[in-house]
Parts: sequence; C-alpha cells; structure tokens
Amino acid sequence: MRTIVIVGGGSAGWMAAAYLNGALNKRGRDSRVAITLLESPDIPRISVGEATIPSMRHLLAVIGVDERDFMRITDATFKQSIKYVNWVKNDNTFYHHPFSRYTNSPLDTSGADWLESDRSIPYMETVSAQPLLCEMGRAPLMLDDWSMGTPLSYAYHMNAQKFADYLRDFSIARGVVHVRANLVGVKRQDNGFISRIELDNKETLTGDLFVDCTGFKAKLIGETMGVKVEDCSKWLLCDQAITMHIPYVDHYPGIVRPYTTATALSSGWIWDIPMQSQRSIGYVHSSHFISDEKAELEMRAYQGNDTLKLPSRRIQFSVERRHKLWEGNCIAIGLSGGFIEPLESTGLYLSDLGAVALAEHFPFDDRDIDKLSYRYNRILSNRFYEILDFINMHYCLTKRDDTEFWRTVQRPEHINDRLKAKLEHWQCKPPTPMDFEDQCFFGLPTEASSNLTFPHAPVDTAALWNHESYLCILLGMNSIAQEYHAQSESRRSAPRVYEAVLDQVKQGNQKLPPHALWLQQKLGMKRFPVGKKPAGWLA
Repeated sequence: MRTIVIVGGGSAGWMAAAYLNGALNKRGRDSRVAITLLESPDIPRISVGEATIPSMRHLLAVIGVDERDFMRITDATFKQSIKYVNWVKNDNTFYHHPFSRYTNSPLDTSGADWLESDRSIPYMETVSAQPLLCEMGRAPLMLDDWSMGTPLSYAYHMNAQKFADYLRDFSIARGVVHVRANLVGVKRQDNGFISRIELDNKETLTGDLFVDCTGFKAKLIGETMGVKVEDCSKWLLCDQAITMHIPYVDHYPGIVRPYTTATALSSGWIWDIPMQSQRSIGYVHSSHFISDEKAELEMRAYQGNDTLKLPSRRIQFSVERRHKLWEGNCIAIGLSGGFIEPLESTGLYLSDLGAVALAEHFPFDDRDIDKLSYRYNRILSNRFYEILDFINMHYCLTKRDDTEFWRTVQRPEHINDRLKAKLEHWQCKPPTPMDFEDQCFFGLPTEASSNLTFPHAPVDTAALWNHESYLCILLGMNSIAQEYHAQSESRRSAPRVYEAVLDQVKQGNQKLPPHALWLQQKLGMKRFPVGKKPAGWLA
C-alpha cells in the first residue's frame, strides 16, 4: 500500500484528499492508497466567497458528492458566466464570458461574420443564450426534468470555508485519517526525498508522497525542498484585495445573480459573488496605485454607505509560480505552488487540477517518479502560463485612460511575450483551433531555452480556454475590429444570431425559473426582505 501525507487543510488540502480517495480508492471502497491529512488547529482560516468553473463538477462527481447536498451545505449558488463591467471604458458597458455557446458546424465563421457586421448585437449574444438568460436572472436548471435540448453548462459560487469543512467530513467518513497538530520538523533521506514529518504532539508521520497544502508559507516545497518561485507580477500588477461579506438579512438586493460580476474600478477590479445567505465582494487592486484607505472607500462606495459598519479584511498576495510543483516525493497543491489573481475564477481550479493530475500520474512504483513528475510539472506549468496569458489579455486590451493604473497596464512592458505573439498572430486572422498545439514528454529531445524548468518553452494548449474563449474576450473588448474597417459602415448588415440561440433564449424565458426561486424550492434557501440595491449594481 502506498501512503500519502497531505500537510495543510483548507480547500486545497481537502480537495486533494477527497479527490485522491475518490480516484485511487474508489471513494473509500478500496485501500490501494492510505491518505492522512495533517491540519494545524492554530492557523486561522480565510473565509471568502469563491467562484468556480465547470471542471468543479468533474471533481465532485469523482469524489461521489451529491450536488444538492453540496450546494445546501456550502451556501452554493449557480454560476453561468462572468460579467465584465467597465473593462473596455469607464462607461458602465459590459460583456459576458459564458460557459455555453452554440458552434455552427462544420465550419464556424461566427467571429469573422460578426466583425464584418455592424456589431449592433454583442458577439456572445449571437452564439450563446447564456448572456441574456443571465441578465434575466434565470437558473441553468428547470424545476422539473430538462426539456430544452442541449443542457447549459454551469459552475458554482460557494463559501470556501464551508466547502473545506464539507469535504473534510465527507473524506473522514470514507477512510481519510485526520490529524490535528502543528508541523515542527521535516526529515529527508539521502536522496533528498522527505522521509517523515515531526509534530508538536511528539508524533511523526511517514509516507511515500508528501503533498504541500500549507499556502503561501510553502513549508515543504519551499522551505524543505528549496524550490524557488518565478515572480510574475510584471504582467499582473494587482497585489492585494480588500474583502467584505454582505449578509442578505439586511442587504438582500432582490435577486441572486446566476453569474460572477467583475467590475473594473480605478486601480483594479471588484468581484461580486452571490451565495444563498450573503454576497462576497473583494477589491483586487495594486497597492502601488492606491492606498489601503482609498481602496476601502472605493469598495464601500461600490456597495453603498449603508454597509459602513460591516467589517472588511485585507489579503496580500504575490503573482508567482514554483519552478516545479513536484520535486522528489513532494507535490505542491494550492497556494504553495503559486498564485494568479482570480479574475477568471481559477483559484480553486488550480487546486482541482493539481489533485486530478496527481491521481492520473500517481507513482505506484518509485522507479517511475522521474517520468511522471516531469509530465506533471509540464502540464501544470503550461496551464499556469495559459491562465497568466489569458488574464494578462483582459488588462492589456482595455481602452481606459482615466487613471494611471489603466494607462500603465496597457504598456508593452506589461504584456508578456507569449501573449504578444498571440495578439500579433490574430491581427492576421481570428483565433482558430490550430493556434493551440503542443506535445512534450520526458526524454523528448528539444532545443534548450531560458526557461528554468523545462528545455521546451511553455505553450498554450487551450486545455482551459480554446479559440472560442479568446474570441469572446477579444471581441467583447472590441480588440481586433480595426482590421475590418475597410467596408463602409453604411453597407454593414446586422449580426446573425443563430436560430438555436434564439430558440434557447425563448425556451429559457418560459421554462427556466428565477435563480433564487430554484434555490428556495430545491435547496431551502431562505426568503429575505428586499433592501437597497448596491450603488455599483447594474441590472
């Protein structure tokens, strides 16, 4: 039997424990791998609202979680899109990045067709019903059995602390050992592998693999294994967030939005995440462009002065990645492996991916560790850079010039070279599937590069965002439209909206309930008196 010791709880630790138990031990029915999770009783936990992406549904399915139980216990709601407000200009305009879209077969020319139209309808509304369904406030599920053709894709908003607690109880009931103590020492073998960890209760834990979920402290992968980090703050300038919970008891706006809102402010952006009992907002900003005091005032101005007595907290972070997430027999999952601001809801996703990839590359024989760890590091590295590029693109495409922050993020020195190459390529043509390809395995002869981890430079494989997602952002921010200005504006026709999209909008208006109504009837969400809507609220 192989043994895994996970050091650190929270969302990352318990996601790893639950998924590995589900994937390797058949949800606790088998005992191929013994899993122990060490959690400190003294480290305070940060409770924030978290938005996810649809991959979370895969993780929950492998773990064996009932969706409605999970949603009920974690204060969860549905998420169908991210709504970007004031990212192009500071004029209350917006666009959606939804999870579902219609693709015309066999050849999708929707992007080029829209660019050659008069663009009187937002691009995503021509290929997806979800932007309008979101604006209607509709749930992605019917109250009865589904009868609207292709199901809508969705993810969740939830309380991250309640999620960790839920996975903890679920995992312990299925065989994961939970130890509450503090880590005080780490012992290594002659080959550099970790042999055991020492606890403040005088006990020791031994294992074949050690998973570091100790957050930014990186007690194993950083302090013990000595793996350094790459600073990526040059491409993403925000370095802290001020967060606040707004309970519905006194501040219910009347609806529960079925999407995440990302509203650009003077020196960053604010997330607005609805749950069943409260909203979570957080102003992600750069401390180099705004003081803590002014940032908090700006966040509260977004919400409104009626919440001045609600507490807030400040979270500092650094945009960075470990040169390797798997070194020897130590694997970093979660913040110990790096951090990217959560503009596209990738915080929990990277922990999710780390657990899924470890299960797929699990070393049942130590002789395979070099091959498996190489590929694991390669995949996680590529995915980090894919996320970095995609989020970097949101900033550099803005046309805002009303503050120094927005003028700065557009400068060439803050656009990384991979993204520059993509954007230059897409001046020739809109994004297509062949723009994203790469295969790199252990032992593959490649030319040396300056990358510190791999001889083969990182490549965007579109494993998370394909050409359709890039089109959504590029056209949502009106980025490559200048290439299509040759035709006279007077000769342009209205954009074509696919019949399948029109039909789904029509059916959704008739069959999909308001999001709050679905939550009330299916999960028992409380009914709250309607209060004043936030100052920054866009209907």
